Amino acid sequence: MKVKRIVANIHTPNINAAKSFYEDVLGLDVWMDHGWITTYGSSEEMGVQISFASQGGSGTQTPDMSIEVDDVDEAFERMKAAGFPIEYGPADEPWGVRRFYVRDPFGKLVNILAHR
Repeated sequence: MKVKRIVANIHTPNINAAKSFYEDVLGLDVWMDHGWITTYGSSEEMGVQISFASQGGSGTQTPDMSIEVDDVDEAFERMKAAGFPIEYGPADEPWGVRRFYVRDPFGKLVNILAHR
């Protein structure tokens, strides 16, 4: 298994408030907008991305962080075997990812995902 990306998720009831600062002023592009989450990013080499969410999707809590991996099922088995608490999934989501939620050692809710 190889980590491909780590994404910060910022919980907010007002997702649109991010537009003026992150898109208009900083120049990030909207990569994804599902209504409950808007993701901003840059195609530049540094690959910057930040998301603002009112929920985690599928009625889940907003995770503190998202980590994209190349094999979500392997990651799930490794987390489970290590005894970390799984809080959701694994699930195939309608927006094209397979994912699960796990608590890290500090109590942070981490969304581990792979795009299908």
